[in-house]
Amino acid sequence: MTSNLERFKKDLEVLIRKGDELHMAIQADCHHAEFLKALTSNGIETPESFVKGLPDFREAYQSWYSEAEAVVRQVLPNRLSDFVSHYEKPRTRKEISYENYRIEDYLQGLTASIGMQKVVGPEAAISQFRQQLAILKAARGRFESSLYDIRQVAQADLFQSDLDAAEELAKKKFARAAGALAGVVLEKHLAQVCENHQIKITKKRPAISDLNDALKQADAIDVPLWRFTQHLADIRNLCDHSKSSEPTVEQVNDLLAGVRKMIGTVF
Repeated sequence: MTSNLERFKKDLEVLIRKGDELHMAIQADCHHAEFLKALTSNGIETPESFVKGLPDFREAYQSWYSEAEAVVRQVLPNRLSDFVSHYEKPRTRKEISYENYRIEDYLQGLTASIGMQKVVGPEAAISQFRQQLAILKAARGRFESSLYDIRQVAQADLFQSDLDAAEELAKKKFARAAGALAGVVLEKHLAQVCENHQIKITKKRPAISDLNDALKQADAIDVPLWRFTQHLADIRNLCDHSKSSEPTVEQVNDLLAGVRKMIGTVF
């Protein structure tokens, strides 16, 4: 079975490849003639066809940004603010210059001029995107570096085995036991995520809700994910504590699917 580490690396390579294509696309858009000339000098016999095969930066960037931002948030959280700053317009900006022009400006087609003299235009976004791509590629280096802590990846593989066992219990109609086991996996995973983000938990025996709240307060997860995790916690509590009603197999299956999603996407 392919390990989580190998799967993550493969997905990251695909995202980086898309980033390289977007990098060429924005250069072709801003410096079309020069880009075609460079392609020809590099042995591309039909440069116009090559450019037509590139993605439209304005259409493809937002999807790429969302995926790349999630990777940086999880793998290189200390670089997240840098990554975002290359996209978002500075809130304190009073006038537009080459130094403070951002990708958001490019997507809006913004150009600044004084009289008939152009001050800055879309080409200024190229260097901003180049920096974002460099940060994403640094995430690949973290995977390959001996300094990378693979404990959570190995742990995720163990969690998958526990979830397989929980699914077998659910299939045999042992819904409460299956949900309890899935809840343990979720709790341990969230504790590891808190440790990854250096979030201190003061409670001696924190529950899923405690860990979930701490992650949201530290901006390690967003509100929709916090609500989703709380929903999973409610099902777990029904399995562990409720004596008035039995959890249904459907509820436990929702819990199992949710926990699989969490351990595969939240770090």
